[in-house]
Amino acid sequence: MNAVPPRAAVTAAIAALLLAGCSSGSTAAPPSGPAAATPAAGGDLVIGSAGFTESAILAGMYAEVLSRAGFHTSVKTLANRELYEPALEKGQIDIVPEYAATLAEFLNTRANGQKARPVASSDVTATVAALGKLAEPRGLKVLPAGRAVDQNAFAVSRDFAAQHHLTSLSDLGAAKLKIRLAAGDECADRPYCEPGLKKAYGIDITGVDPKGVGTTQSKQAVKDGSDQLVLTTSTDATLEQFGLVLLTDDKHLQNADNVLPVVNAKDAGDPRIAAALGRLTAVLTTADLTELNKKVDAQRHKAGEVAGEYVDTKGL
Repeated sequence: MNAVPPRAAVTAAIAALLLAGCSSGSTAAPPSGPAAATPAAGGDLVIGSAGFTESAILAGMYAEVLSRAGFHTSVKTLANRELYEPALEKGQIDIVPEYAATLAEFLNTRANGQKARPVASSDVTATVAALGKLAEPRGLKVLPAGRAVDQNAFAVSRDFAAQHHLTSLSDLGAAKLKIRLAAGDECADRPYCEPGLKKAYGIDITGVDPKGVGTTQSKQAVKDGSDQLVLTTSTDATLEQFGLVLLTDDKHLQNADNVLPVVNAKDAGDPRIAAALGRLTAVLTTADLTELNKKVDAQRHKAGEVAGEYVDTKGL
């Protein structure tokens, strides 16, 4: 995600889920026999996880596929990118699940300052290439991105969409409606939020209701009709509970935040690591991520169990 600050901080409940996610990767025995893989040089593989559900699930899946490929794995939780990215550079963790555009701009800012010209765009190929150039001097290697995307997204109530025949943000702009937007208070200044909606789509935003990004309060406000549009994410697993539907970003306002693994090139540059993670990346979709998030956030399954079940289902 590019228009919003780092995702939600760790809660006690999520921390418990993350601990559950660690166990499946770290306890599985490596395969035996002459063809069995051995742990990476320098020790076991540590997968980093940020403090939100989706990251916990992704880290759990990374641990699962690598464990099944013969590596000893564990998951270490660090609350946000400001903590886990330096740890990745230092080799304190070896691998993290990341989002192409967001990490590209994070590294761009670190390298070139807060006013650096953006390098990310809606073009995933160009964005990943730019990310790779920024990552390499830091000793990081960017593995290929997949189809799964978690980026900023905008939703309206199902009834509102039906009443005004809305399926896309272009439809909303063409409808010439007065729109109050539930989002973070920074939305008013972010190019991918209020200014972008006005410029790219001609949406008449009358004000930003600072209830947060994808929070229960924001979604409830749209459900109740006090707001008409909410900023959330493309893998939000709770939209159905509030009777909300996403509007298609048909003009590609949002950057390409495709999910991809990033590794410490020295400690986790083994081609077998890239191959194992690549098999997961190749099958994972945005719809899959949404469903996995739903199992944890809405149905209260454990992140580690959800990760393992997905890997089993996909035959990885």
